[in-house]
Amino acid sequence: MSVHFTRRSLIRGITAATAVATLATGLAACGGNSDAATTTAAADGTVTVGQLSNGAAKQTGLKVSEVKSISAELPKSVKSSGKLEIGIGALPAGFAPLAYVGSDQKTLTGAEPDFGRLVAAVLGLKPELKNFTWENLFVGIDSGKVNVAFSNVTDTEERKKKYEFASYRKDNLGFEVLKAGKWNFDGNYENLAGKTVSVGAGTNQEKILLEWKKKLESEGKKLTVKYYPDRNGTYLALNSGKIDSFFGPNPGIAYHITQSAGTPNPTRNAGTYSGAGASLQGLIAATAKKDSGLAKPLADAINYLIKNGQYAKWLAAWNLSNEAVAKSEVNPPGLPLDNS
Repeated sequence: MSVHFTRRSLIRGITAATAVATLATGLAACGGNSDAATTTAAADGTVTVGQLSNGAAKQTGLKVSEVKSISAELPKSVKSSGKLEIGIGALPAGFAPLAYVGSDQKTLTGAEPDFGRLVAAVLGLKPELKNFTWENLFVGIDSGKVNVAFSNVTDTEERKKKYEFASYRKDNLGFEVLKAGKWNFDGNYENLAGKTVSVGAGTNQEKILLEWKKKLESEGKKLTVKYYPDRNGTYLALNSGKIDSFFGPNPGIAYHITQSAGTPNPTRNAGTYSGAGASLQGLIAATAKKDSGLAKPLADAINYLIKNGQYAKWLAAWNLSNEAVAKSEVNPPGLPLDNS
């Protein structure tokens, strides 16, 4: 799922999944298109995020109660059911830190399932997670098997033909470097002059990096791009100084930073860049069937979480604070038809 899922076709559509999936190949997945094991809010209204994360998150309890003015906006069929059926496209291997099977080998954990549970709590609904392959996730929405997907889905104009969106996270790429280094991207491609950067072949991030390489060459400057067959090779090259940075899906980088923290070569994030490129900030959005009536209550629930601080704590727990949005929007501008 590259594009971070940053894939924008079926490779670029979601932004973090495919490149990130490489980091999680050892993680088992829940079975079939059936209910995935999960946890819900405690009796006191506490939703615990970051459980069973294998060190990818800091477990944090967040108090969240139903907001009746928001739950009143729900379609009658959803409100009367008492549950929010949430689709996750994490089969077969998962994609840490966004969605994968936790350390108990059965519970679906990750930033996306956790956020679905938080939103369900604001809506006064019981979250029911269903795990699909990426392709079947959309079949699940279309057929009514799930009400909404929280699965790193990028908002695109093409998808708006069939779905409605409530944005909740930036669709970002990132630069990973050794923690001891001083270099930062700072949003300026010119800072890549003289650097050697690894990127996944055939990904959206490769397209962006090669465009910068061409610009630098026109200015008489050099950017060296290197490719490795897998992420292990990339990180061996980073640790040995053969490359200066890895350019890839930001969530996958956030995950690897947590995994490298206790090693002789810890890493850090040296800057992010929109997965949509220079012209648009890409956005990850809750995805429901078009005209379902769910986008507005979902956005209002997300904005409640933003206003009251649970949103920031959720992102911080998963090391994703650099993907925060100021507010959730209903059907914001998405990747254009010629780039989605």
